[in-house]
Amino acid sequence: MKRSLMFAGVAGLALLGACQMLPADEPADAAAAEETIEEEVGVLVAEATREADRTAEAEMSETAESSDEEMDTSAADALATALDMQPDEVKARYEWRHPGETLEFFEIEPGMTVIEALPGGGWYSKILIPYLGPEGTLIGAHYPDEIWMLILPNATEERVDGILKRLETWKETAQGWFGDAGASVFDYKMTHMSPEKKEAADAVLFIRALHNLNRTEGELRTLSQTIDETYRILKPGGIVGVVQHRASEDTPDEWADGNAGYLKTSFVVDAFETAGFVLEESSEINANPADDAGPGDIVWRLAPSFATTEEGTPEREAMAAIGESDRMTLRFRKPE
Repeated sequence: MKRSLMFAGVAGLALLGACQMLPADEPADAAAAEETIEEEVGVLVAEATREADRTAEAEMSETAESSDEEMDTSAADALATALDMQPDEVKARYEWRHPGETLEFFEIEPGMTVIEALPGGGWYSKILIPYLGPEGTLIGAHYPDEIWMLILPNATEERVDGILKRLETWKETAQGWFGDAGASVFDYKMTHMSPEKKEAADAVLFIRALHNLNRTEGELRTLSQTIDETYRILKPGGIVGVVQHRASEDTPDEWADGNAGYLKTSFVVDAFETAGFVLEESSEINANPADDAGPGDIVWRLAPSFATTEEGTPEREAMAAIGESDRMTLRFRKPE
């Protein structure tokens, strides 16, 4: 055996003995133990130990990098699979909704606990559930019951009751989409989460969901309460992902208040920063410059609603040519 390797072996045994006597979470004591080893074994042993440590650190760094690459590849494959299994009518919307790029931008990965605001019929849920996988959790956050009479056009009690009855079975329906092959599914009503629930989620996604919350802010404080609730239930370092119909900054505030479907980026950023979130990055993934909306326009004039035009008319063709709405894409983070 080479002399340097023999010294390294002696140092390793001595350090192992010291570490076994000390709790792993006491770095000050561990440092003292290393100094004692130096004194007892000698300078040559200490030099050999440091060389061995450097080698081990380099090997660990290479292993960690390789592991990260494997994890990234695995997540990318899982996302590609989840996207590919969707029906053609959903895939046809990828051109405008960019779900793969959006979820990557929001740093969503398999195994996470993700809250999705306004999951509805499951357009994004049906991508998230298989992507998050059996180790992950998807929590649907429905609008509070009292919002529906205020935001539905020509709302009736019968229509609202129908919505609320469907929401009662949303969890079971969503869990049945993929069964044990997908994430566990739960749900709750916004602004009604128990105050005892906190720091449980890795990410919260608001995908085209904020405008209605702001429409009832005056009566119900739905937007501000939801953002405060989001801060509470996110883990430190957790992510908020926002995709929202975007109004130009030069449009009137009274038009860009959500009633037409649009909000200003500055308004959204201010709302989340006021609650304590940090805007980490914005993206133009979901931008559409052809949607130059302003007073008199509503987002529902565009695909897929086409609410203001009749099929087969030049007006409908003009709306179809625009495509879907121009959207901001923002990633916020809760400070550690």
